[in-house]
Amino acid sequence: MTKMKKRQSGKSTSKRWAAGVTTVSTYTPAKTFTGSAEQIARTMARKNVSPTGLGSGIRMIQYFINRAGRNLAASRRMELEKAKEILHRRMERQRGKSKRSKKDSSS
Repeated sequence: MTKMKKRQSGKSTSKRWAAGVTTVSTYTPAKTFTGSAEQIARTMARKNVSPTGLGSGIRMIQYFINRAGRNLAASRRMELEKAKEILHRRMERQRGKSKRSKKDSSS
């Protein structure tokens, strides 16, 4: 007879929320998250991958990190965090440009 582990109710569902999520919103190209931070950021910034903008790309990277959980190697996690930072800086630059162009046109 084999021993069965006791399942802790409540904990497994709250900790593993990302495993149950299914979506058809966007599909990233194969092996997107295995490249360098620059490659990941470049891919996630494309309109066909993140049609609603850079924020969507940042959220997809964060979702990937959450979904991988403890199985994600520290080096891979750092690379993904760098990619998020690159996208975040690019988003800030775009916001700055749009604010300046609004000021110029209102004058």
